[in-house]
Amino acid sequence: MIGIPRRMIPAVFLAGLLGARIAAAQLIPAAELKPETLEAWEEYERLTEKRVALELESNERFLVQDFLPPSEAARCRQTLTAGGVFLYKMQTRNGKGKPITVPDGIIHHWLGTTFLPGVDLPDLLKWIQDYARHAKYFEEVEESRLLARQGDVFKIFLRLRRKKIITVYYNSEHLVEYRLHGPTRVSSKSYGTKIAQLENPGTSREQEKPQGRDSGFLWRLNSYWRFEQKDGGVVVNCEAVSLSRAIPRGLEWLIKGYVQSVPKESLENTLRAIREGFHGRTKASAPKRSEVRHRSQPRLAFARSRLSNRIWPAW
Repeated sequence: MIGIPRRMIPAVFLAGLLGARIAAAQLIPAAELKPETLEAWEEYERLTEKRVALELESNERFLVQDFLPPSEAARCRQTLTAGGVFLYKMQTRNGKGKPITVPDGIIHHWLGTTFLPGVDLPDLLKWIQDYARHAKYFEEVEESRLLARQGDVFKIFLRLRRKKIITVYYNSEHLVEYRLHGPTRVSSKSYGTKIAQLENPGTSREQEKPQGRDSGFLWRLNSYWRFEQKDGGVVVNCEAVSLSRAIPRGLEWLIKGYVQSVPKESLENTLRAIREGFHGRTKASAPKRSEVRHRSQPRLAFARSRLSNRIWPAW
């Protein structure tokens, strides 16, 4: 019998382990979004938005880090000064100050912050609101389209790919609304109105799984953004809040890392893409004639949206 050379054993072992993980991924049992899980999410969403609304009413403070403990605020400043992305795990608590229990589910709540030096806020917002081109800049976005716009409210489509050992694809739709808070501050909120995991993606048999009856890695996704012009650039905040299934017993080794780490990594990648993608745009060659007319329009115009007082769906 011919043995395996000693130097090849680590590679063979890793290949075998990877193959085992990929095979096991096919055996992950489907999960169902239960009413009690959704009820807990809606409570978390409501209390989070209550806190966000109160912070946005403040005249002196605006960015999320302005409301963090002094030690974390200082860490944030150091990270931004060094040109990095500051990440902070957040948690909304109930009226008694206790964590909100989520039966058969996990809520992932992360704050991400970055700084874009030498950038004007109107130019950055115009770039971000060009949703049809997001697939060009964001690694997780395979396809992007603007479906509709009414004033400062955008309805967008994103085909998403989330990959970490297990690769999962989604068709998703989102409502995004922007709000002006004076000449140097803007906030926005984004609600996923549809997140459908894809079965057999990229093949002739591709189809959407029923929402809430899939692998359970992404059932809900909200994000709350703040932009402030200061210190010679723009500070960008994003609070990303998502809901996933609980980790099935016996499969922690396979999906725990995916469920727990992907939301954080996705947020970090998004903020890095904004910083690098926008600066890459500024270095682009001269615009085509068809683009000049578009760029000559007013730099930023915020109209009062008819939808600003509506109750947003918690899909």
